[in-house]
Amino acid sequence: MRQPTPHTAWRQWDMFVGEWDMWARGESVGPVRTEFSWLAGGAFLVQRADLGPDTSLPADWVPNVPFPTVTLTGYDDTEGHFTTLYADGRGVARVYRTSLSDGIWKQWRAAPGFHQRFTATVDGSGDTIRGGWEWSDDGDSWRTDFDVTYHRVRG
Repeated sequence: MRQPTPHTAWRQWDMFVGEWDMWARGESVGPVRTEFSWLAGGAFLVQRADLGPDTSLPADWVPNVPFPTVTLTGYDDTEGHFTTLYADGRGVARVYRTSLSDGIWKQWRAAPGFHQRFTATVDGSGDTIRGGWEWSDDGDSWRTDFDVTYHRVRG
């Protein structure tokens, strides 16, 4: 079966493809093995994350651990933007707008009572991504949720 031709907007996302160890809350949560890979010949980007045998979790995280998680990011060429579908081991499913520009990766959503946004920076080597999640009840007053750092394991 033939594969679709990826849109040129995807070229900047190649830096994500590979395996990463993700850490959260400094390094108190992790490592969480994360893999980015192309689907359908590069028409979609898939991110899968799951706990490994050596993953440490603080007690306050255990009741809300989302893993495993899967995201599927696609591009709308008529609107010129990316959208990410998210699902996790708790049964949570969400839709985020997504962007990547000059090494700044963003995801955000506006949902009644629970707005979220994520901003991360890819370092110059492309081997480390640092950022964090914030949340808001109303979309105006934002609170830090947790920081994340990704370290490339294999590219």
